[in-house]
This record gives sequence, C-alpha cells and structure tokens, in this order.
Amino acid sequence: MSTVTVAIQGEAGSFSHAAALEVLGPDARLVPCASFEELFRAVEAKQAGWGVVPIENSLAGSVHQNYDLLGAHALHVVAETQVRVRHCLIARPGTTLAGIRRVASHPVALAQCRTFFAAHPDVVQVPAYDTAGSVRDLMAGRVAADAAIASSLAAELYGAAVLQERLEDHAENYTRFLVVAREPAPPELAQKTSLVFTLPNVPGSLHRALGVFAGRGLDLSPRAGWT
Repeated sequence: MSTVTVAIQGEAGSFSHAAALEVLGPDARLVPCASFEELFRAVEAKQAGWGVVPIENSLAGSVHQNYDLLGAHALHVVAETQVRVRHCLIARPGTTLAGIRRVASHPVALAQCRTFFAAHPDVVQVPAYDTAGSVRDLMAGRVAADAAIASSLAAELYGAAVLQERLEDHAENYTRFLVVAREPAPPELAQKTSLVFTLPNVPGSLHRALGVFAGRGLDLSPRAGWT
C-alpha cells in the first residue's frame, strides 16, 4: 500500500496537522511547507498527494489568499473538515508561569488570546511564522521566548509542557479546512459543490447572480462568507 502524503502550511503539531489527522488518519506522511503557495505547488508537482488548507476561521474570517490560490492552481477540493482551535500556553518542562516574560506564536494566535495578555501586561508577544513551529524552536533554543502558544498536539510532539489550556478569548473558535488534490472526487461521492466567480461592479450584479440559484430552488451553504 502506498503512503498517503499530505502537504500543510507550517510544522507538525499545527492545527493544519490536526485537520490532516482527522481527514486522512494517523499514517499520513506530512510534507511541511513554509507558505500556502508552496503547499499548492507541492501537490501540483506530486510531492504530496493531498493538501490541507485553512479557508475560514469563525473569528478571523476568510483566508483570502487561499481563495485566490484555489483559482490560480489546477487543484480540486475533495473534502473538508472543521477543527476546534484550542490554544495552550506551552513551555519547557520546569518552567513556571511566573517566569514567563516573552511568548511566541503566529500573529493570529496571539490576537486570539488578548484576555491572557491583558491579564499579564508584562508579557511580551513575539510573532512567529507558525504556532507549532514556535514550540519546536522554543524547545531547540532557536527563539528568544520563554513560552509559546500552540496546540496540545505540538506540546506532545516536541516534548514540551502545557502550562495553561484554553487561552483563546472565545470558545466558538473553529477553523474550516479544505482538502485539495490533483484529481476531483468521484461524482458518486461528491456531496458539495463550491463555486468561485467574479462579478462586474454594476448595480444588481450580486442579485442577478444569486437569483439564478433562488429561481431554481437551490440551497446555498451558510458558510459562504462565514464570519
């Protein structure tokens, strides 16, 4: 049996990794990519059979870059999943909360933990390119920080300690991920169709476009433009 390979943006232990585990199982081999553009190219170039791409977050909104990349690359959406985002304060074993002065993570994760930073005004935020990558670099001594914010999966993978769970400001913090591949899903398995199109900037454009669906009794997903 051939190994299932999946490209993600970021490192092992990220929320994209969690989404890949949910859709493709624990035996999938990760292909970490530094950027979303690199992820799409990796799937196109057959360096990975699948790609897992965040498309919407219930708090931060749409990931507009990935909508653009879907239109720019010859890949198909073949599945989707939703991951509950639970941010944890993660440090080296033996570290205490009182000893933390600098915390590293992706800027979006830092922004979703404002309540924690408001309660600890002396703690400095250190932006990093990836949540899980900040834990990896923390444990390797490659980041000027005392702790990181990421998933409990990242703490487990890199041998770090979880000092505090549920740092996120809102409990309803979910990210929807799309699974992309070179070939479309078999028609008999398809349950959803996604459309991307542009409209002229004239009065009534959106009404006329959506009226095509309404006139035929077609239901549209409420997640379109999810905020």
